[in-house]
Amino acid sequence: MHSALLAIDLFLVIEKLVLIIGIVSISLVIAMYETYAERKVAAFIQDRIGPNRAGPFGILQPLADGLKLFMKEEIIPNTSNRLLFILGPCLAMMAAMMTSAVIPWGGKLNVFGREVSLQIADINIGILYVFGVVSMGVYGIMIGGWASNNKFSLMAALRGASQVISYELPMGLSLIALLMVTGSLKMSEIVGQQMDSVWNICYQPLGFFIFLVCAFAECNRTPFDLPEAENELNFGYHQEYSSMKLGFYLFAEYINMFISSVVMATLFFGGYDVPFFNDAAHADWGNWLVALQGAVLLIKVCFFIFLFMWVRWTIPRFRYDQLMNLGWKTLIPLSLFNMVVTAAFVLWKSNGYKF
Repeated sequence: MHSALLAIDLFLVIEKLVLIIGIVSISLVIAMYETYAERKVAAFIQDRIGPNRAGPFGILQPLADGLKLFMKEEIIPNTSNRLLFILGPCLAMMAAMMTSAVIPWGGKLNVFGREVSLQIADINIGILYVFGVVSMGVYGIMIGGWASNNKFSLMAALRGASQVISYELPMGLSLIALLMVTGSLKMSEIVGQQMDSVWNICYQPLGFFIFLVCAFAECNRTPFDLPEAENELNFGYHQEYSSMKLGFYLFAEYINMFISSVVMATLFFGGYDVPFFNDAAHADWGNWLVALQGAVLLIKVCFFIFLFMWVRWTIPRFRYDQLMNLGWKTLIPLSLFNMVVTAAFVLWKSNGYKF
Protein backbone atom coordinates (compact mmCIF):
# COMPACT_ATOMS: atom_id res chain seq x y z
CA MET A 1 0.00 0.00 0.00
CA HIS A 2 2.80 2.42 0.93
CA SER A 3 4.67 1.67 -2.30
CA ALA A 4 1.51 2.48 -4.29
CA LEU A 5 1.17 5.82 -2.52
CA LEU A 6 4.81 6.68 -3.17
CA ALA A 7 4.71 5.58 -6.81
CA ILE A 8 5.48 8.43 -9.19
CA ASP A 9 3.91 8.66 -12.63
CA LEU A 10 7.05 9.43 -14.63
CA PHE A 11 5.07 10.18 -17.79
CA LEU A 12 3.00 12.78 -15.91
CA VAL A 13 6.17 14.47 -14.60
CA ILE A 14 7.70 14.59 -18.10
CA GLU A 15 4.38 15.80 -19.54
CA LYS A 16 4.15 18.70 -17.07
CA LEU A 17 7.83 19.64 -17.49
CA VAL A 18 7.45 19.74 -21.29
CA LEU A 19 4.27 21.79 -20.92
CA ILE A 20 5.93 24.27 -18.53
CA ILE A 21 8.97 24.69 -20.79
CA GLY A 22 6.74 25.07 -23.84
CA ILE A 23 4.44 27.69 -22.29
CA VAL A 24 7.36 29.68 -20.83
CA SER A 25 9.18 29.61 -24.19
CA ILE A 26 6.08 30.64 -26.15
CA SER A 27 5.36 33.43 -23.65
CA LEU A 28 8.91 34.78 -24.00
CA VAL A 29 8.80 34.65 -27.81
CA ILE A 30 5.39 36.35 -27.90
CA ALA A 31 6.59 39.02 -25.43
CA MET A 32 9.65 39.56 -27.61
CA TYR A 33 7.59 40.06 -30.75
CA GLU A 34 5.02 42.18 -28.93
CA THR A 35 7.74 44.86 -28.81
CA TYR A 36 8.06 44.60 -32.60
CA ALA A 37 4.27 44.65 -33.08
CA GLU A 38 3.93 47.67 -30.78
CA ARG A 39 6.48 49.65 -32.77
CA LYS A 40 4.75 48.72 -36.03
CA VAL A 41 1.29 49.62 -34.69
CA ALA A 42 2.63 52.94 -33.35
CA ALA A 43 4.28 53.63 -36.69
CA PHE A 44 1.04 52.91 -38.59
CA ILE A 45 -1.03 55.15 -36.31
CA GLN A 46 1.55 57.95 -36.56
CA ASP A 47 2.05 57.49 -40.33
CA ARG A 48 5.62 56.20 -40.02
CA ILE A 49 7.39 53.07 -41.28
CA GLY A 50 8.64 51.58 -38.02
CA PRO A 51 11.54 49.08 -37.71
CA ASN A 52 12.50 47.81 -41.18
CA ARG A 53 16.29 47.35 -41.16
CA ALA A 54 17.02 44.16 -39.19
CA GLY A 55 15.84 41.35 -41.46
CA PRO A 56 12.93 41.39 -43.92
CA PHE A 57 10.28 43.88 -42.76
CA GLY A 58 12.37 44.34 -39.61
CA ILE A 59 11.30 40.99 -38.10
CA LEU A 60 14.75 40.43 -36.58
CA GLN A 61 14.58 43.71 -34.63
CA PRO A 62 13.54 42.00 -31.33
CA LEU A 63 16.60 39.72 -31.58
CA ALA A 64 18.82 42.76 -32.13
CA ASP A 65 17.24 44.50 -29.12
CA GLY A 66 17.72 41.39 -26.97
CA LEU A 67 21.37 41.11 -28.00
CA LYS A 68 21.85 44.79 -27.18
CA LEU A 69 20.45 44.27 -23.66
CA PHE A 70 22.75 41.27 -23.10
CA MET A 71 25.81 43.18 -24.30
CA LYS A 72 25.18 46.34 -22.26
CA GLU A 73 27.24 47.03 -19.15
CA GLU A 74 25.72 45.74 -15.90
CA ILE A 75 25.52 48.63 -13.44
CA ILE A 76 24.46 48.37 -9.78
CA PRO A 77 24.52 51.68 -7.86
CA ASN A 78 26.94 51.73 -4.91
CA THR A 79 24.31 53.05 -2.49
CA SER A 80 21.62 50.54 -3.49
CA ASN A 81 20.59 47.40 -1.60
CA ARG A 82 22.33 44.87 -3.85
CA LEU A 83 20.23 41.81 -2.95
CA LEU A 84 16.87 43.57 -3.31
CA PHE A 85 18.09 45.42 -6.41
CA ILE A 86 18.61 42.05 -8.12
CA LEU A 87 15.49 40.47 -6.58
CA GLY A 88 13.08 43.18 -7.87
CA PRO A 89 13.16 42.38 -11.62
CA CYS A 90 13.35 38.63 -10.90
CA LEU A 91 10.17 38.84 -8.80
CA ALA A 92 8.38 40.90 -11.48
CA MET A 93 9.29 38.32 -14.13
CA MET A 94 8.34 35.36 -11.93
CA ALA A 95 4.92 36.83 -11.04
CA ALA A 96 4.26 37.47 -14.74
CA MET A 97 5.09 33.88 -15.72
CA MET A 98 3.32 32.04 -12.86
CA THR A 99 -0.16 33.14 -13.93
CA SER A 100 -0.06 30.86 -16.98
CA ALA A 101 -0.09 27.73 -14.79
CA VAL A 102 -3.90 27.49 -14.46
CA ILE A 103 -4.91 28.57 -17.97
CA PRO A 104 -6.36 25.83 -20.25
CA TRP A 105 -4.62 26.31 -23.63
CA GLY A 106 -6.69 23.73 -25.51
CA GLY A 107 -8.44 20.38 -25.28
CA LYS A 108 -6.69 17.09 -24.54
CA LEU A 109 -3.95 15.82 -26.83
CA ASN A 110 -3.57 12.12 -27.59
CA VAL A 111 0.10 11.19 -27.10
CA PHE A 112 1.05 7.50 -27.41
CA GLY A 113 -2.51 6.49 -26.53
CA ARG A 114 -2.60 8.69 -23.45
CA GLU A 115 -4.66 11.87 -22.95
CA VAL A 116 -2.50 14.90 -22.16
CA SER A 117 -4.18 18.03 -20.77
CA LEU A 118 -2.88 21.36 -22.07
CA GLN A 119 -3.16 22.87 -18.61
CA ILE A 120 -0.32 22.78 -16.10
CA ALA A 121 -2.53 22.75 -12.97
CA ASP A 122 -6.33 22.39 -13.06
CA ILE A 123 -6.98 23.58 -9.50
CA ASN A 124 -10.38 24.34 -7.96
CA ILE A 125 -9.42 27.94 -7.13
CA GLY A 126 -8.06 28.92 -10.55
CA ILE A 127 -9.44 32.49 -10.55
CA LEU A 128 -8.21 33.13 -6.99
CA TYR A 129 -4.77 31.83 -7.99
CA VAL A 130 -4.64 34.26 -10.95
CA PHE A 131 -5.76 37.12 -8.73
CA GLY A 132 -3.22 36.24 -6.02
CA VAL A 133 -0.26 35.90 -8.39
CA VAL A 134 -1.13 39.12 -10.24
CA SER A 135 -1.09 40.89 -6.85
CA MET A 136 2.52 39.78 -6.34
CA GLY A 137 3.67 41.90 -9.29
CA VAL A 138 3.47 45.03 -7.14
CA TYR A 139 6.34 43.69 -4.98
CA GLY A 140 8.64 43.66 -7.99
CA ILE A 141 7.85 47.32 -8.67
CA MET A 142 8.08 48.36 -5.01
CA ILE A 143 11.30 46.47 -4.22
CA GLY A 144 13.00 47.73 -7.39
CA GLY A 145 12.10 51.36 -6.66
CA TRP A 146 13.09 51.21 -2.99
CA ALA A 147 16.33 49.25 -3.50
CA SER A 148 17.55 51.76 -6.12
CA ASN A 149 18.04 54.39 -3.37
CA ASN A 150 16.75 57.01 -5.80
CA LYS A 151 13.93 59.38 -4.85
CA PHE A 152 12.45 59.44 -8.35
CA SER A 153 12.43 55.63 -8.49
CA LEU A 154 10.87 55.40 -5.02
CA MET A 155 8.12 57.91 -5.91
CA ALA A 156 7.36 55.98 -9.10
CA ALA A 157 7.27 52.69 -7.15
CA LEU A 158 4.85 54.18 -4.61
CA ARG A 159 2.63 55.36 -7.44
CA GLY A 160 2.72 51.90 -8.98
CA ALA A 161 1.87 50.18 -5.69
CA SER A 162 -1.08 52.48 -4.94
CA GLN A 163 -2.31 52.15 -8.53
CA VAL A 164 -2.22 48.35 -8.57
CA ILE A 165 -3.88 48.07 -5.13
CA SER A 166 -6.60 50.56 -6.11
CA TYR A 167 -7.49 48.74 -9.33
CA GLU A 168 -7.35 45.25 -7.82
CA LEU A 169 -10.51 46.07 -5.84
CA PRO A 170 -12.87 46.64 -8.80
CA MET A 171 -11.18 43.78 -10.68
CA GLY A 172 -11.90 41.43 -7.79
CA LEU A 173 -15.51 42.63 -7.54
CA SER A 174 -16.02 42.05 -11.28
CA LEU A 175 -14.71 38.49 -10.80
CA ILE A 176 -17.16 37.95 -7.92
CA ALA A 177 -20.01 38.82 -10.28
CA LEU A 178 -18.58 36.35 -12.82
CA LEU A 179 -18.35 33.71 -10.09
CA MET A 180 -22.07 34.17 -9.35
CA VAL A 181 -22.84 33.38 -13.00
CA THR A 182 -20.49 30.41 -13.40
CA GLY A 183 -20.73 28.96 -9.90
CA SER A 184 -17.12 27.78 -10.16
CA LEU A 185 -13.57 29.09 -9.70
CA LYS A 186 -12.11 26.33 -11.89
CA MET A 187 -10.80 27.71 -15.19
CA SER A 188 -11.42 24.51 -17.19
CA GLU A 189 -15.00 24.36 -15.92
CA ILE A 190 -15.60 28.02 -16.84
CA VAL A 191 -14.41 27.30 -20.40
CA GLY A 192 -16.52 24.12 -20.53
CA GLN A 193 -19.68 26.01 -19.52
CA GLN A 194 -19.10 28.57 -22.28
CA MET A 195 -18.58 25.79 -24.84
CA ASP A 196 -21.95 24.26 -23.86
CA SER A 197 -23.81 27.59 -23.74
CA VAL A 198 -22.89 31.19 -24.67
CA TRP A 199 -19.77 33.16 -23.78
CA ASN A 200 -19.74 34.99 -20.45
CA ILE A 201 -19.44 38.35 -22.22
CA CYS A 202 -23.19 37.98 -22.93
CA TYR A 203 -23.96 37.73 -19.20
CA GLN A 204 -21.29 40.12 -17.92
CA PRO A 205 -20.67 42.97 -20.42
CA LEU A 206 -20.19 45.54 -17.66
CA GLY A 207 -18.01 43.13 -15.66
CA PHE A 208 -15.81 42.62 -18.72
CA PHE A 209 -15.48 46.37 -19.30
CA ILE A 210 -14.43 46.90 -15.65
CA PHE A 211 -11.97 43.99 -15.88
CA LEU A 212 -10.51 45.39 -19.12
CA VAL A 213 -9.91 48.86 -17.63
CA CYS A 214 -8.34 47.30 -14.53
CA ALA A 215 -6.13 45.11 -16.74
CA PHE A 216 -4.72 48.28 -18.36
CA ALA A 217 -3.92 49.64 -14.89
CA GLU A 218 -2.47 46.32 -13.65
CA CYS A 219 -0.14 46.13 -16.66
CA ASN A 220 0.93 49.78 -16.21
CA ARG A 221 -0.16 50.53 -19.75
CA THR A 222 -1.22 53.91 -21.12
CA PRO A 223 -3.41 55.71 -20.10
CA PHE A 224 -2.44 54.28 -16.67
CA ASP A 225 1.37 54.18 -16.99
CA LEU A 226 1.93 56.59 -14.10
CA PRO A 227 4.87 54.61 -12.61
CA GLU A 228 6.78 55.29 -15.86
CA ALA A 229 5.83 58.96 -16.25
CA GLU A 230 8.99 60.17 -18.00
CA ASN A 231 8.00 63.84 -17.95
CA GLU A 232 7.48 63.79 -14.16
CA LEU A 233 9.70 61.05 -12.74
CA ASN A 234 12.51 60.79 -15.33
CA PHE A 235 12.35 57.09 -16.25
CA GLY A 236 10.20 55.68 -13.47
CA TYR A 237 10.85 52.89 -10.96
CA HIS A 238 13.48 51.15 -13.14
CA GLN A 239 15.55 54.28 -13.77
CA GLU A 240 18.71 52.82 -12.18
CA TYR A 241 18.47 49.50 -14.03
CA SER A 242 20.47 48.49 -17.09
CA SER A 243 21.24 45.43 -19.20
CA MET A 244 19.01 42.36 -18.64
CA LYS A 245 17.69 43.58 -15.28
CA LEU A 246 15.98 46.36 -17.20
CA GLY A 247 15.07 43.77 -19.83
CA PHE A 248 13.32 41.67 -17.16
CA TYR A 249 11.12 44.63 -16.16
CA LEU A 250 10.26 45.38 -19.79
CA PHE A 251 9.64 41.70 -20.55
CA ALA A 252 7.42 41.38 -17.44
CA GLU A 253 5.19 44.20 -18.75
CA TYR A 254 4.72 42.50 -22.12
CA ILE A 255 4.23 39.05 -20.59
CA ASN A 256 1.62 40.58 -18.25
CA MET A 257 -0.10 42.03 -21.30
CA PHE A 258 -0.09 38.61 -22.99
CA ILE A 259 -1.32 36.74 -19.90
CA SER A 260 -4.01 39.40 -19.19
CA SER A 261 -5.25 38.93 -22.76
CA VAL A 262 -5.36 35.13 -22.27
CA VAL A 263 -7.26 35.50 -18.98
CA MET A 264 -9.83 37.85 -20.55
CA ALA A 265 -10.28 35.50 -23.51
CA THR A 266 -10.68 32.53 -21.12
CA LEU A 267 -13.09 34.12 -18.65
CA PHE A 268 -15.29 36.13 -21.01
CA PHE A 269 -14.79 34.88 -24.59
CA GLY A 270 -14.91 31.10 -24.32
CA GLY A 271 -11.18 30.45 -24.05
CA TYR A 272 -10.21 27.91 -26.71
CA ASP A 273 -13.86 27.48 -27.80
CA VAL A 274 -14.20 27.74 -31.60
CA PRO A 275 -17.22 30.00 -32.38
CA PHE A 276 -20.03 28.55 -34.55
CA PHE A 277 -18.34 25.14 -34.46
CA ASN A 278 -19.51 21.96 -32.71
CA ASP A 279 -16.35 20.57 -31.08
CA ALA A 280 -18.10 17.40 -29.89
CA ALA A 281 -19.28 16.56 -33.43
CA HIS A 282 -15.68 16.74 -34.67
CA ALA A 283 -14.03 14.76 -31.88
CA ASP A 284 -12.69 12.36 -34.52
CA TRP A 285 -10.32 15.12 -35.67
CA GLY A 286 -8.19 14.24 -32.65
CA ASN A 287 -5.07 16.36 -32.23
CA TRP A 288 -6.00 18.54 -35.22
CA LEU A 289 -9.04 19.76 -33.26
CA VAL A 290 -6.77 20.64 -30.31
CA ALA A 291 -4.47 22.55 -32.69
CA LEU A 292 -7.48 24.45 -34.06
CA GLN A 293 -8.62 25.32 -30.53
CA GLY A 294 -5.15 26.60 -29.62
CA ALA A 295 -5.04 28.70 -32.81
CA VAL A 296 -8.47 30.22 -32.04
CA LEU A 297 -7.36 31.12 -28.49
CA LEU A 298 -4.24 32.75 -29.96
CA ILE A 299 -6.36 34.81 -32.39
CA LYS A 300 -8.51 36.08 -29.49
CA VAL A 301 -5.36 36.93 -27.54
CA CYS A 302 -3.87 38.79 -30.53
CA PHE A 303 -7.03 40.91 -30.72
CA PHE A 304 -6.66 41.99 -27.07
CA ILE A 305 -2.93 42.65 -27.50
CA PHE A 306 -3.74 44.88 -30.47
CA LEU A 307 -6.37 46.63 -28.33
CA PHE A 308 -3.74 47.31 -25.64
CA MET A 309 -1.45 48.83 -28.27
CA TRP A 310 -4.18 50.79 -30.04
CA VAL A 311 -5.26 52.43 -26.78
CA ARG A 312 -1.65 53.23 -25.83
CA TRP A 313 -1.03 55.22 -29.01
CA THR A 314 -4.45 56.90 -29.06
CA ILE A 315 -5.35 58.05 -25.53
CA PRO A 316 -3.14 60.44 -23.52
CA ARG A 317 -1.91 59.60 -20.02
CA PHE A 318 -4.21 60.39 -17.07
CA ARG A 319 -3.11 62.67 -14.27
CA TYR A 320 -2.55 60.88 -10.98
CA ASP A 321 -5.63 62.39 -9.31
CA GLN A 322 -7.75 61.39 -12.33
CA LEU A 323 -6.39 57.85 -12.07
CA MET A 324 -7.37 57.57 -8.40
CA ASN A 325 -10.76 59.20 -8.94
CA LEU A 326 -11.57 56.76 -11.74
CA GLY A 327 -10.62 53.77 -9.61
CA TRP A 328 -12.26 54.73 -6.30
CA LYS A 329 -15.20 56.92 -7.36
CA THR A 330 -16.24 55.27 -10.64
CA LEU A 331 -15.03 51.70 -11.10
CA ILE A 332 -15.64 50.46 -7.54
CA PRO A 333 -19.26 51.79 -7.42
CA LEU A 334 -19.84 50.39 -10.93
CA SER A 335 -18.48 46.98 -9.94
CA LEU A 336 -20.63 46.94 -6.78
CA PHE A 337 -23.68 47.85 -8.88
CA ASN A 338 -22.82 45.06 -11.33
CA MET A 339 -22.44 42.59 -8.46
CA VAL A 340 -25.83 43.50 -6.95
CA VAL A 341 -27.62 43.28 -10.33
CA THR A 342 -25.94 39.93 -11.07
CA ALA A 343 -26.95 38.57 -7.64
CA ALA A 344 -30.56 39.66 -8.21
CA PHE A 345 -30.62 38.02 -11.64
CA VAL A 346 -29.12 34.75 -10.33
CA LEU A 347 -31.67 34.68 -7.47
CA TRP A 348 -34.50 35.40 -9.91
CA LYS A 349 -33.31 32.58 -12.19
CA SER A 350 -33.00 30.11 -9.27
CA ASN A 351 -36.62 30.86 -8.35
CA GLY A 352 -37.80 29.97 -11.84
CA TYR A 353 -38.01 33.59 -12.98
CA LYS A 354 -40.67 34.30 -10.34
CA PHE A 355 -40.61 36.92 -7.60
